[in-house]
Amino acid sequence: MKINFFYLLVLFLASACVPKEEVVLRSIKNEKLETNEDGDQILKADAIFYNPNNVRMKLKAINVEVFVNGKKSAHSDQKFNSVIKAKSEFTVPLEVKLSLKELGLLDTILAFLGGKKYEIQFKGHLRIKVNGLTFKVPVDHKEEVRLR
Repeated sequence: MKINFFYLLVLFLASACVPKEEVVLRSIKNEKLETNEDGDQILKADAIFYNPNNVRMKLKAINVEVFVNGKKSAHSDQKFNSVIKAKSEFTVPLEVKLSLKELGLLDTILAFLGGKKYEIQFKGHLRIKVNGLTFKVPVDHKEEVRLR
């Protein structure tokens, strides 16, 4: 009986630490396409998230795949140690190396120079630490952007 009570108590305390609502990706801003010194195309953007909970958290990592017009074009696995305030927005700088082979190199470069609109989807998860416990928060966000 004591063992069952102990497990019940631990379960209750652990569930009290869990955020009540998920962190939400609101938008992607400041999208820029740059070329690094190796000639690779780098998509830089700011992801705007919102923490609807009454507890402070820490962002530990973001792991997302980037799809351009439905085709997987990049993967980002970035580590952080940022404080997320309760009931507030926070910005995460994203930097992903695009794989232009999937999109067609010449077509992609001409479209980027012309400022063509693309549907970009970010799919993956955030790793967030709350009161010593780490949780994965899913991310699935689509947005139409014009890259220049």
